Amino acid sequence: MNTPPSPPGVERTDGSAVRIGALVPLTRPGWAEAGRHLLAGLELGVREVNDTGGIAGRPLELVVRDTAADPRRAVAAVDELAGLGVAALAGEYHSVVARAAAARADALGLPFLCSSAVLDALTEQPAEWVARLAPAQSHGWKIYADFLLGAGHSRIAVAAQPSVYWASGTRVLRDHLAPRGGTVIELDMGALTPTAVCDELVGHRATALLLLVGHPEPAVPIVRAVRRDPRLAEVMIGAPAGQPEFAGWATSLGDDGAAIPFLRYLPERLGPLGARVGTALCERLAEAPSFVAFEGYDTVAVLADVLRSHGVDRARIAESWPRVAVEGTRGRIRFSRTPDIGVWQWTWAPVQVVDRDPAEPERFRILHTG
Repeated sequence: MNTPPSPPGVERTDGSAVRIGALVPLTRPGWAEAGRHLLAGLELGVREVNDTGGIAGRPLELVVRDTAADPRRAVAAVDELAGLGVAALAGEYHSVVARAAAARADALGLPFLCSSAVLDALTEQPAEWVARLAPAQSHGWKIYADFLLGAGHSRIAVAAQPSVYWASGTRVLRDHLAPRGGTVIELDMGALTPTAVCDELVGHRATALLLLVGHPEPAVPIVRAVRRDPRLAEVMIGAPAGQPEFAGWATSLGDDGAAIPFLRYLPERLGPLGARVGTALCERLAEAPSFVAFEGYDTVAVLADVLRSHGVDRARIAESWPRVAVEGTRGRIRFSRTPDIGVWQWTWAPVQVVDRDPAEPERFRILHTG
């Protein structure tokens, strides 16, 4: 691997701490609640590494930058963190932001372990410097499509906002459902009100509506409109991107937010490590941890193992991706090359389709596993 020259003014990591740059959405329009969970997992991982001797006796330090769901801001943060001498980058939740960060990190020769973004094309070209924990969108959303068919839904409407991520998800659903007799009806949320969405569902005889939109707007008003329309009493609402995972969803919608299936990346039952980490995350967050918090913790577990084995040289870190074998909270993590995915990919984190129980909205029901 050719190592790009270090830019002028780089602060070497030869001092007391080994530094990891963390990209996290902490303010709007980023999904700050997801960012808070991701950061909690990253921070817990760093604390546990330091409690067990750090990296060859040196403390691990997280240098956090808020991306606020802005790709340009993320690219600027990558440049800054590279100049600060971080050994690697971690994090990011939003796929479009992670894609911009991954391209810049690969160009700079800065290892980036992406925690949570799922867009298949995280990089346009094969990237040696980038690895990912989250399952690719095509993998998870095909499992979601199988769930829809198994539940008897073949006329599926998607209420979508303009976005590479939402367009990619719609394409995955259509390509997977069409050969199996399913139809995907696109509803443009740039042109429709929530009431108009209800009329479109009736007109198209859709039995399921998938929310490929932001939260709280326009997801919350769409859910309320559909729930209150007597014509749509039998229509299932779904949110494959995982909005109902977070407490803010239940706070916004109450009982209306239950029975809306979504994807999450957890095993049916956590092992001893996952259970212990889950308890610690719950204490840190003062609420049940989402799968995103576990992704954050696993990111640090992988990077700490690589740093202990291969040191802080960036090229050696990137060269180690195919040799990683780390016990994470959700299974053993290894990276490989996967067709049509340009980064080193964990194949795969466990995938579930889950919803909030209408009888007890704080409790999750596992509806389908991939």
